Amino acid sequence: MKLVGRYDSPYVRRVGVALHVLGVPFEHVSLSPFSQAAEFRQIAPVGRMPALVLDDGETLIESAAILDYLDEEVGGGRALTPRGGPDRRKCLRILASATAACDKAIAINYERRRPAELIHAGWITRCRTQLDAALCELENFRIELRNEQPLKQIEITTACAFAYIRRVEPEAVADRQYSRLEQLSVACEAREEFKACPQIVSMPASGLPAG
Repeated sequence: MKLVGRYDSPYVRRVGVALHVLGVPFEHVSLSPFSQAAEFRQIAPVGRMPALVLDDGETLIESAAILDYLDEEVGGGRALTPRGGPDRRKCLRILASATAACDKAIAINYERRRPAELIHAGWITRCRTQLDAALCELENFRIELRNEQPLKQIEITTACAFAYIRRVEPEAVADRQYSRLEQLSVACEAREEFKACPQIVSMPASGLPAG
């Protein structure tokens, strides 16, 4: 099994962390859909990160679909997302807020890469408003990770999202109004599964495509 994409994408990273949590062996192929686009598209023609190449050659794309596949493979007892009922609906709501926050941080990052005369300040303001709203929702969910608590997808995705936002849009979290998210981030980043999937810092934040 091969996970294709760079860990500076929160979507690639959440899949990588999940694979480690589940104990699923895999090879990490750190390709960029930008600087290594031709090579990346040989594996995933759509050019969207992450891609998961299964042992039989089938390729899955889009992180939510990949995570759903992994949960299905390991079975309900080990799945990182609840399989039904109110717990599942709450989990999906939290994951939606976390990925929405990522999407808006990515949109801002893209916009700021345009020539100065073409940057749409109103668009940045709109995205920032949505980003702030998503972060507030996540803070209010009061997600905690205790010392012996096993990682589930709620903690994985939220912590990956927070780390990405802090890296590419630090002003959004600079005033420390998200103390619970800060605590969750510290607790998650201390876990070996997160350490095994470090954010890449040797290249500028790439405003990665949603996955």
